[in-house]
Amino acid sequence: MIAENDLQGLLQRAAEIHGHICPGLAAGVKAAATAMRRLDLQSEGMEDVMAEVECNNCFVDGIQAVSGCTLGNNALIYRDLGKTAVTFYCRGNSTGLRLCVREMGPGVALDDDEAEEADRLFEKAVEERKELDETESRRFRELWRTASQGILDMPADEFFRIETVEVSPPSFAPIFDSAECSVCGEEVMETRARLQGGEPVCLSCSGEHHWLVHGAGIIPSATRE
Repeated sequence: MIAENDLQGLLQRAAEIHGHICPGLAAGVKAAATAMRRLDLQSEGMEDVMAEVECNNCFVDGIQAVSGCTLGNNALIYRDLGKTAVTFYCRGNSTGLRLCVREMGPGVALDDDEAEEADRLFEKAVEERKELDETESRRFRELWRTASQGILDMPADEFFRIETVEVSPPSFAPIFDSAECSVCGEEVMETRARLQGGEPVCLSCSGEHHWLVHGAGIIPSATRE
């Protein structure tokens, strides 16, 4: 689908992971497909192809679904910069391709009246966390699909700022031994265990804070609320 530039098919595939179709997901799909084609990349999930994202939102699911670069295979790096952007590169190269969305929102791909309606429904459903009635919900999905298709149809160089950048690929992900927590009995990566009374204890049992990838970004567990 990448080679054939089947963006609609890729968007449907990404929606299976993300749960719905929306402009952010479409932007991620378009970014990944564009970069993979221009750099002639094909990921096998072995950290040869890398993607560095600068946000933690819908955009990232599009990146993961299309490129095969994920947190689970250590080929996705999350930089907490709050920009709808991604850099793709192949390990062994010193340059990569960075794509940054020029402007995000339904107004990019909808007319003024539709964009205003989409904004109103988004504010109610997402920002205010209020339930949409059946008519509103159907209309919201319709507008989001229209906006998403509009993004897919836009020329990549018009939708993204695309530039060649210097990159510094990280080392391959290390493999660590596991230890058994002396309190809960669960296995824990040795680098995440602490010694108490000479025995390994996991972070949960030790009461020590850890880091979360949260809707607010990367935060200490102690500030989760």
